[in-house]
Amino acid sequence: ALGLVTLLSFASRFHRLPEPPHVCWDETHFGKMGSYYINRTFFFDVHPPLGKMLIGLAGYLSGYDGTFPFQKPGDRYEQHNYMGMRGFCAFLGSCLVPFAYLTVLELSKSLPAALLTAFILIFDTGCITLSQYILLDPILMFFLMGAVLSMVKCNSCADRPFSASWWLWLSLTGVNLAGAMGVKFVGLFVVLLVGLNTIYDLWDLLGNLSLSLVIKTIGPGDGFFSSAFQSQLIGNNLHNVSIPEHLAYGSVVTMKNLRMAGGYLHSHWHLYPEGVGARQQQVTAYLHKDLNNLWIIKKHDSDIDLLDSSSPVEFVRHGDIIRLEHKETSRNLHSHQHEAPLTRKHFQVTGYGINGTGDSNDFWRIEVVGRRAGKLIKVLRSKIRLTHVATGCILGSSGKTLPKWGWEQVEVTCTPYVKETPNSLWNFEDHINPKLPNISLDVLKPSFVEILLESHMVMIRGNSGLKPKDNEVTSKPWHWPINYQGLRFSGVNETDYRVYLLGNPVVWWLNLFTIGLYLLIAISTAVVLKRGVQLTSEHKGELSRVVLCGGGQVALGWLLHYLPFFMMGRVLYFHHYFPAMLFSSMLTGKYWISLCCQTVSLLPSSGGSHVWWLGFYLFHPLSYGMIGPMASDPSSPMAGLRWMDSWEF
Repeated sequence: ALGLVTLLSFASRFHRLPEPPHVCWDETHFGKMGSYYINRTFFFDVHPPLGKMLIGLAGYLSGYDGTFPFQKPGDRYEQHNYMGMRGFCAFLGSCLVPFAYLTVLELSKSLPAALLTAFILIFDTGCITLSQYILLDPILMFFLMGAVLSMVKCNSCADRPFSASWWLWLSLTGVNLAGAMGVKFVGLFVVLLVGLNTIYDLWDLLGNLSLSLVIKTIGPGDGFFSSAFQSQLIGNNLHNVSIPEHLAYGSVVTMKNLRMAGGYLHSHWHLYPEGVGARQQQVTAYLHKDLNNLWIIKKHDSDIDLLDSSSPVEFVRHGDIIRLEHKETSRNLHSHQHEAPLTRKHFQVTGYGINGTGDSNDFWRIEVVGRRAGKLIKVLRSKIRLTHVATGCILGSSGKTLPKWGWEQVEVTCTPYVKETPNSLWNFEDHINPKLPNISLDVLKPSFVEILLESHMVMIRGNSGLKPKDNEVTSKPWHWPINYQGLRFSGVNETDYRVYLLGNPVVWWLNLFTIGLYLLIAISTAVVLKRGVQLTSEHKGELSRVVLCGGGQVALGWLLHYLPFFMMGRVLYFHHYFPAMLFSSMLTGKYWISLCCQTVSLLPSSGGSHVWWLGFYLFHPLSYGMIGPMASDPSSPMAGLRWMDSWEF
């Protein structure tokens, strides 16, 4: 039976795998990131690195050279070898079926329940689609299901602790948990599931009086990171560089906000649009290295060229009043009491003046955190704030993303609320002044732990701030269990080769019905037992086995992988539900066979399996691709299958 379901799983996932021979949906991101690893290029992404590293490894081992640009969906692969990466993801996606089969078999000791679970996943069009492309989802779900299977197997060895099999499954549980967390942060949910299982086991052991209580001892993302972090990146302009140590008038500098992924102080020729404060030059925070990040430090009351070799060096000191002139546009950093674009009650920050000549609203007092007046300012190491002399507000990065007119860069404001946060603190990073001696940046070298913590904090902050792109189909968590709306993987009109991510409706709606029925019976059982209703020991044992032991673990897994999304502020998509869908499918297989094992029509060996096959047969073009009229066209062969108006295939 295991061989049969494994064969069917691999056959369904590898069928027509090369098609379409162009970039589909998020392959543009994760294929590109695999290329970055092959080319040893540093980049920033909101997810941990393991999934992209494995994609890059699969591409490298299969002969892909990392030169395809993955610019946008629809770009043809031509001569580039993409099959190694797709094949790797399809292989891991194919393993989900035997993993789920073995998990349910271990929990229920029922071959029909395990087979039913396997057939549900084999014939689910959504799982097939998600497994056939260069994505993180099949990698994440492989480790997730591997962790659940290992946990269940380890539980089965509870009567022989510290045996070879116990150590094997315990170790595999840890490996798979690490793998899940290393692919996406939502891997934390399965860590929580295993943690709760462990707490339950420990509580159970506490009641075993035969045991002693004696404890046994057994590139493109550089700008997202701090200056010290960047100094460790080979190829970064701060790596092994020597720059002047103390800030002086006439120096050309860049200023980096100390907020995680806060960006560089930036300006460009574009003006704020009508109705957004004063129509002056935009000032933003930009997350990448750019010539428009360069500013010249000048005295507030003098335009003398301080880089002239005949003029003496004059250092900037804590408490000085300065001007910052944008090098590319020769306009001064400026603020006034017009409201900021996005943050209410903050003041707008602009670029103002002509060739460095502006007005008194261009004056800023530079202050170093924790220093006394008159002290010199150190590049990279001094945390500084700029206080606007005329209004008393403090320059900061709000962290909010500007609309299209602001090139989706980060809003810079001047806050009248004097509160010391990373948003209002800066450091000088690049420092160019030919009149000053240089020092090495080795003194900035961070420890491995500091690098690790910063990289994860930046990923978490970037993940939580994700926003949808134009015309992108997003969804809400309540949409997912009802299969309300799918995702276009490829193609938008009738002449395109279209792939559409949508679950097999027969499978998904039965899963939803099962979850509701299970929760109803679980609550009813709890009430019956609480009310002291007399049950035979046989009935109590059956209820405990069906509702609590196996079913409870699986239902808890579904809850942990679904409910947290209701509390997330980031943009959400349909594919986020698929880890939870694995648990709902296992619950369906285990629950129906446990309660209805005498109902022949539900057994996989009977005609009931034809239900899954029928749903798969009707909807399989969504997974394997289709060309022709859209389903909204009455002449389309798919028209009769558009059971919900929200389905857009």
